[in-house]
Amino acid sequence: MNGLTHFDEQGNARMVDVGGKAETERTATAHGFIHVNETVFHTIAGGTAKKGDVLGVARVAGIMGAKKTSELIPLCHVLMLTKCEVDFVLHEEKQAMEAICTVKTHGKTGVEMEALTGVNVALLTIYDMCKAMDRGMTIHDICLLKKDGGKSGLYEKGTDSRGSGL
Repeated sequence: MNGLTHFDEQGNARMVDVGGKAETERTATAHGFIHVNETVFHTIAGGTAKKGDVLGVARVAGIMGAKKTSELIPLCHVLMLTKCEVDFVLHEEKQAMEAICTVKTHGKTGVEMEALTGVNVALLTIYDMCKAMDRGMTIHDICLLKKDGGKSGLYEKGTDSRGSGL
């Protein structure tokens, strides 16, 4: 099936067998953006949202999302995460927040999906908490920035032909 590991010879979906793989330290970092209106940006930046600390709640939600990735993505393995960190960069000139999620494990498969899920859940939480002020928010450019570990080694965005976010 064209090198797609989640399909067997008959084209049926399957969970990849990682039983024979060596355990290694594995890390992944992903990011994404949410563009908001000026009111929402200044409310979040100033910490004055009626629902509370938007970025604090989004940080916890992103971590929780990363931990539950195997429950959301059908063919993902259950992983014991050793680290999950969600950070935010505020881009005032673009009225955007950037969520960055870094995940680590010591295991037989990578944590790219966990990092990507963490970013998505963090950004969706910002949307949920602020939708009363701006239903036109846009979430975009979610991508893997870096992954390391395992047989394939290091990948860093920018070593391919795709453009950057914001």
